[in-house]
Amino acid sequence: MKKIILLGLVIVLFTACEKQVKRFTEQSPEIETVKKLIDNYNKKTIDVSIYADSAKIYYNTIDNSISPTEVKAYHQEREALYASRMFSDKDPEYEMVLTDDGDTWVNCWLQWNATLAGNGKKIVMPIHLTYQFVDGKIVKAYGYWDPTEVLLNIQAMEAEKEKLANEERSEE
Repeated sequence: MKKIILLGLVIVLFTACEKQVKRFTEQSPEIETVKKLIDNYNKKTIDVSIYADSAKIYYNTIDNSISPTEVKAYHQEREALYASRMFSDKDPEYEMVLTDDGDTWVNCWLQWNATLAGNGKKIVMPIHLTYQFVDGKIVKAYGYWDPTEVLLNIQAMEAEKEKLANEERSEE
């Protein structure tokens, strides 16, 4: 009986000493990579070397991905819309999660601030970004936000331009 109890204690001791895999953290090299990506966005520099060549990026979609080089074009095309735009350093949240399948993901919740170039309208928007990493590179990224306020302002500016153009034509 003593041997069984002793064997049980030895098993418990070895099991308790087994190194546990960290499944969740707020500090990791992958989080630092995402912070660098956010900082690059704020500085208006897009570093596609952070992504794997075959990375798929999804912004407000689950079906239509873009490539890392298309991400650069995506941001450059939208630059003219804003007098300023950046992620705020107000209460950003970053976490890295190791899934049951062994996938490494970094999630972040950020506040995006922008001023539209056409009308000076200030916009503050919460954004959620999540990145899957393999061998230190981003292989998949998802970004989710509500673009309604931006789109409505752009539509209003376009309608105003059209109205002014029509008034000019009618005066001729």
